[in-house]
This record gives sequence, C-alpha cells and structure tokens, in this order.
Amino acid sequence: MKKEYSTIITTCPDKKSAKKIANLLVENRLVSCVQMFPIESVYRWKNEICNENEIVLFMKSKPEMFDKIVATIKENHTYEVPEIIQIPITDGLPEYLNWIDDCVEK
Repeated sequence: MKKEYSTIITTCPDKKSAKKIANLLVENRLVSCVQMFPIESVYRWKNEICNENEIVLFMKSKPEMFDKIVATIKENHTYEVPEIIQIPITDGLPEYLNWIDDCVEK
C-alpha cells in the first residue's frame, strides 16, 4: 500500500503570526516543514474587494494529520475564516517522503 502525503496551505496577515503557527506545527510534529513567502492577495470579503499583503505557508505532512493541523491553525489564527486547504502529493523523491515520515507524528 502506497503511503500518502500532502501539502497544506494557509495565509497569515504578517510574519509574526505565520512564524507562531509554523513553529507550533513543527514542534508538535504535525508537519515536517513550513515554507513562508510574502504575497499580495486580492479577494472578496463581506461583499468588498480587499487588497492585502499576506504570508502564505506551504506545509508538508500526511493527510491523517489534517484535522489536527486545522485545529492548531484555527486556535492560533487571527482571521475569522482562514484559508486552510490540503493538496495531495501524488509522487516525490522517496528520500524526501521518508523524511516527512520521520518528522511527522506517528
């Protein structure tokens, strides 16, 4: 049976809150790593068009950790409705996928 892996994406309003969430997720072994990038987002919220600078987080983990990841993000996020989506990793370098196994809670 093939193991499953995923990338989870969320956005934060600033680097401080992004680092807080990233550190919690890695420390609690819910994700193997978090990559953070500054972005500019344009979106509709409460019937208004918003333009905001944000930090996007790309997290590598396993699908079975998704509920715990969501709970951790929601408990520590400032947004009313944070973006939290999961994208399956269909393939990857075996050594990298094994590293995810070693880092994420068993």
